[in-house]
Amino acid sequence: MTENKDAVDRAAAAASTALLTDHYELTMLQATLKSGTAHRRSIFEVFARRLPEGRRYGVVAGTGRVLDAIANFRFDEAELAHLEKTKVVDRATLDWLADYQFSGNIWGYAEGEMFFPNSPILVVESSFAEGVILETLVLSILNHDSAIAAAASRMTAAADGRPCIEMGSRRTHEWSAVAAARAAYIAGFGTTSNLEAGRSYGVPTAGTAAHAFTLVHDDEREAFQAQVDSLGKGTTLLVDTYDVTNAVNLAVEIAGTELGAVRLDSGDLLVQAREVREQLDSLGATETKIVVTSDLDEYAISTLQAGPVDVYGVGTSLVTGSGAPTAGMVYKLVQREDDNGTMVGVAKASKDKKSVGGRKYAMRRLGASGLAEAEIIGIGEVPQGDSNDRHLMVELVKGGERVDQSTLDDARDRHAASRAELPAKALQMSRGEAVIPTIFEG
Repeated sequence: MTENKDAVDRAAAAASTALLTDHYELTMLQATLKSGTAHRRSIFEVFARRLPEGRRYGVVAGTGRVLDAIANFRFDEAELAHLEKTKVVDRATLDWLADYQFSGNIWGYAEGEMFFPNSPILVVESSFAEGVILETLVLSILNHDSAIAAAASRMTAAADGRPCIEMGSRRTHEWSAVAAARAAYIAGFGTTSNLEAGRSYGVPTAGTAAHAFTLVHDDEREAFQAQVDSLGKGTTLLVDTYDVTNAVNLAVEIAGTELGAVRLDSGDLLVQAREVREQLDSLGATETKIVVTSDLDEYAISTLQAGPVDVYGVGTSLVTGSGAPTAGMVYKLVQREDDNGTMVGVAKASKDKKSVGGRKYAMRRLGASGLAEAEIIGIGEVPQGDSNDRHLMVELVKGGERVDQSTLDDARDRHAASRAELPAKALQMSRGEAVIPTIFEG
């Protein structure tokens, strides 16, 4: 769903994001201002050294939120007063921060795109000072949202076209829940239970009733009748508060064969789904759908595909990344200006955390069948390919101005197309390595 004008207006008037950062970002700034290196032209790169153990691909999500956050990364009076009071930085640094507005360029993978180890997911071109203080903010958004999107992508792949509902708001921080709903939508979830995600990002929302609704009434009949009277016969009735068989009979009696769906939230979901489908069909409710919830993840969804389940509702596992709550991305300086004004590659060489210096460009090598064969990373120059290959870097910010106007629906479509390019083994639930290799050129 396209982000609406209200969301854009709220973003423009949003509070400063400048203190959503680590203390040492500003102490590095202060030290480089004193040493004279703060204004050196620099290139920073966001990448993941590896995918979470066992995962075969990653999904870029959060890019739109990053661009909004950078637009609001400013040091107003309140932020400056706090930094002065707590003596985080000196007066000269405060004066520099008072005028801060990012004026560089940002390139990156488009939101919804697949990524692999060492993919240059985001490239920031600016002075060292302008770029270094964005590190924590950028990583906090991309690591969270991409982790959720990767888990969501595995779940929607397992569901194989059956709708998935995001319903994890009660299992995470209240604002993380909004971001999670957005990321899940990019990766194929159809709706969310979170109303703020609906307001801020236009993600379709859905929901009916919990067990408390049934329990507050004198009996199940009264509860079902009240819900149908209020929400119509197309509603979804929760049928496992007491006895499932009795509840299904009662649901069809009250709503008739026009009943929209029944929801199962406990027990052996596969066995129950089969029993309930047979019961619904015998009652003539052949179009009534079965929704299942209760701590689902991609493995449970894959198992439930063998049953007559129509819709999956996923909460805890989704909003915690299904075992991989971070995408493992880092933000590293890969090129900077030397004393002669020449740009030189720089890289971290410490054990197990090595990086590759130089400005990167990325291309996905596709075979004759259109399936991905490799991630090609050019160092210092754009890699050359044939007509099948696809260049991955898009311009996001130019001279401090946002130029990318992609919508959430664009990201959703891109995710579907990019995942479809992957070899079939990418969608296997078994643990494995990255489905295509990353090859450096140049």
